[in-house]
Amino acid sequence: MQRLTITPRPDAGKKLEQQGLSFHNWDDYWKEDACYQFTLTQIEEIETATENLYAMCQQALQLVIDQQRLGQLGIPEMFWQAIRQSWEKADFSIYGRFDLAYDGKSPPKMLEYNADTPTSLLESAVCQWYWLEDVFPQHDQFNSLHEKLVDRWKALPKGAPVHLTSLLDNEEDWVCAMYMLDTVTQAGHQAKHIFVEDIGWDEDLKCFVDMETEPIARLFKLYPWEWMMRESFAEHVLQAPTRFIEPLWKSVLSCKGLLPVLWELFPGHPNLLPAYFDAGKLASYARKPLYSREGANIQLVRNGQLIAEDDGPYGAEGYIYQELYDIPVFDGKYPVIGSWVVNGEPAGMCIREDVKAITTNMSNFVPHFFTE
Repeated sequence: MQRLTITPRPDAGKKLEQQGLSFHNWDDYWKEDACYQFTLTQIEEIETATENLYAMCQQALQLVIDQQRLGQLGIPEMFWQAIRQSWEKADFSIYGRFDLAYDGKSPPKMLEYNADTPTSLLESAVCQWYWLEDVFPQHDQFNSLHEKLVDRWKALPKGAPVHLTSLLDNEEDWVCAMYMLDTVTQAGHQAKHIFVEDIGWDEDLKCFVDMETEPIARLFKLYPWEWMMRESFAEHVLQAPTRFIEPLWKSVLSCKGLLPVLWELFPGHPNLLPAYFDAGKLASYARKPLYSREGANIQLVRNGQLIAEDDGPYGAEGYIYQELYDIPVFDGKYPVIGSWVVNGEPAGMCIREDVKAITTNMSNFVPHFFTE
């Protein structure tokens, strides 16, 4: 694993905008004056770790349900039965992303699992692939994301349109939703985008409706379950016949409380870091809210001393404590690998890097390739 300094394509901005990445220049989000090079062996190690972690997370979810520990994960009681039912029915799921620390030498370490609303899809599946074809056409990339997304959508029975929703004032989520809309239509479904703020509730029909009062039968949402569960319309979520994608059972896996449960089940596993619900068991740790996004409200503590933190609005539900891991530094940058899964199968990866050890929404996206 190496970080290479390279020359950006002279027309990179134009190409990225043509591909739909409208926010590529926000705070230099997309960077191609550098890239990461891997060997095939390293890619296979990441792929195997991702496959194993996914299976372990399924076991952890089963344990949480069997031991009636959803409350420990900050999930409101009114949703406990529905989550169990969703899991037992194996409600349709599309994708997720593991965030891994990796230096190319030691086993990849799971930092967290973005199981519900991971973004960066367009840049992972499309933009970095076209970058590879332009810059390193003789090499390959760990990236079957687009094909696997389309294939997974084909497994959804034909029927009512698939609505896809994102927040009105979030361009990043809108770009991701519009890319996912493209994969839905390529799979042969009708698809419609609607902003979260425009979704209505029809009291007579007892269902969610769009702006044309059409019932929303299937809804892909870039709006986290932990927010939905605390909205004024939360009771309607349990009443509605809408098939939500991601499904309710993903709310358990998207909680960072999953990390201590994994460590209980698989202590000493090479792809896990020790993690606990209780403070005091680790002298050096990352304190993470049960629910947070893009690094917000994370604290890094070494030997009792705070060394880094990022502020934000999260933490009301509580925290977990994960052993502090020194993310490898390349040219002064801390890279985190996002390893994608589609229908439980490894599907590719992306890299976000920062000048500090906490990855946030300001961190840069950097493409990658691998050699035989």
